This record gives sequence, structure tokens and C-alpha cells, in this order.
Amino acid sequence: MTKKEARIKYKHLRSELSIEERDEKSCAIANELLKLPIWDKQYFHVFLSITEHFEVDTEYILHILAGKDKEILISKSDFESRKMIHYLLTDGTKIKKNEYNIPEPVDGIEVPDSKIDVVFVPLLAFDEKGHRVGYGKGFYDRFLSHCKTDVITVGLSFFEAEKGISDLHENDFALNYCVTPSKTYYF
Repeated sequence: MTKKEARIKYKHLRSELSIEERDEKSCAIANELLKLPIWDKQYFHVFLSITEHFEVDTEYILHILAGKDKEILISKSDFESRKMIHYLLTDGTKIKKNEYNIPEPVDGIEVPDSKIDVVFVPLLAFDEKGHRVGYGKGFYDRFLSHCKTDVITVGLSFFEAEKGISDLHENDFALNYCVTPSKTYYF
């Protein structure tokens, strides 16, 4: 399957899920995350879900991280440089949707890529080798290439793995894990 085919297929499949199904699956993914060997880490990067794209709702993950007293980082995207700036999520953090409906922090305490231990990665699809298909802008591949070499990447998907993605690029960053509502894939 090519990335283009995967994008078309999984955008459609996500849009077919009811609000209740997305909510139930998002909760199941968060519960499945509790089984991963990542909870000794301190700095966790979480994407804030784009509801218009029917993404996995990360609100459940945010509650888990807060309950475990972890440092939670969220990002603001710079579409000119295609870089992400990471901010510490605090009680006072103001969130605003940008022109692409991405919820982002208005400002805050900036944290460098090198501090991040675990990254929860958005995706449309993934394959059995841990390769992911995102929206095609390269934000996460660029961001992950600047993290420390032992950063742990965790994809979140409503659906199971594809056999393979045929048109991988040398800069595509593979996942360490991908969590679905019923299964965790280890790569």
C-alpha cells in the first residue's frame, strides 16, 4: 500500500466512526498504554487531537500523565519552517486552534527536543514494521530527528497494522510501539 492510498483509506475509515465509537476506542487505547514499559520516564510529548480529522482523543492520555505526575509537553507548529516548538502544559496554558484547526498553546515555558523521553505520535496508518503514514508534511519526522537517540515513539491508531507501506522515504521515522484499542505492536 502506498502512503497516498493509506491516507485515503484511513481518513475515510475514521470519518465513518461515530462519536461514541471514537470515544470508546480512544479510552481503550489509553488503557492499553498503561501496559507499556514507559512509565519510569518523565517528559511526555502529546499531540492535541484535531477533532475535525477524527483523531484519537488524547484527553484520556493527558489525564493518565497528570495522575502520574509527568511533565506534559504540547507543540505549536510553524508552517513556514515546518518545525514544532514544545511547551510545558500547565494549569495556566491557554490553548487556541490555528488556521488548520490544530489546538496549540498560545505561549508558555519552552522545552527543547532533547529533554523529551516519550512522544505519542499521531498517524493515519502504520505497517507491521512500525512505519507510519501521517498527513504528509513531515513535521513529526523532522521533530523526532532532533530528539535524543533513545526517545520512545508511540503511535496511536483506531485500526490495526497494514502489511507494508511501499513508498517509504529515508527520513521517515519508525515507531517503537503502536497502540490500538485491542493490541499493542512492538517494533
